[in-house]
Amino acid sequence: MVLRIAIQSKGRLFEESMALLGEAGIKMNNIKRTLLIPAKDFPVEVLFLRDDDIPQAVATGVADIGIVGENEFVEKNEVSDIIKRLGFSKCRLSLAIPKDENYSDIKWFEGKKIATSYPHILNKYMQENGVKSEIHVISGSVEISPSIGLSDAIFDIVSSGGTLVSNRLKEVEVVMRSEALLIATKGLSQEKRDILDELIFRIEAVQSAEGKKYVLLNAPEDKLDEIFDILPGMRSPTVTPLATKGWCSVQSVIEDKRFWEVITKLKASGAEGIIVLPIEKMIL
Repeated sequence: MVLRIAIQSKGRLFEESMALLGEAGIKMNNIKRTLLIPAKDFPVEVLFLRDDDIPQAVATGVADIGIVGENEFVEKNEVSDIIKRLGFSKCRLSLAIPKDENYSDIKWFEGKKIATSYPHILNKYMQENGVKSEIHVISGSVEISPSIGLSDAIFDIVSSGGTLVSNRLKEVEVVMRSEALLIATKGLSQEKRDILDELIFRIEAVQSAEGKKYVLLNAPEDKLDEIFDILPGMRSPTVTPLATKGWCSVQSVIEDKRFWEVITKLKASGAEGIIVLPIEKMIL
């Protein structure tokens, strides 16, 4: 029994999806120019598709599961189960207008022409806000539409906003925020569900370790309570007595973003021999 997973064939979502699978111990050879390839040492095969084909492939059972951008999942409006939000490939779908236009509220779009590759999401948003606009469906290079007179505004993916700036556009309404989703076809067999559960277990072990460091240090026993306040671990720090009387070894996990703040406080509290290690996986 093999679980088939659909993944975008190129782009940032492809790279991040393959990196996640690799970290989860699911590796493949010869992925270039191959539509369907099996994983090594794990009952999964990967089907490479266009991002906008993945929702239908999963909904119809061509693939058992898929990693897809939430924007494409919502736009295609196919029936599948959302298994897990993956937290990467984040972006937003926004309305943008020419930089020199004055903008007050959503009513600005009344009667305007809007170019987009996401007509379903845009139409729903406009209906919810009581605005009637002309929606022009375009595939690719949506951002140039206002400059060539094809539309008054655009509705498109925004990541950093650099593309808008280079085309003299400004973002005025964020309609939805998107990230990568793990989706599954309805009615998976128990055998395939078991494989999926193991895959989710591995993914969560990888993601739990992201942005965290493992810290080992020596500390005097009379300073332990103070150090515990600095080092909140998964539940509590691990403490082991040392051969030197009155001293202990302390082990814990800290967030990378607080690294220097925590280390400074530990030193001030009498900690010595501090060792910091990266974490590849963390099983909670």
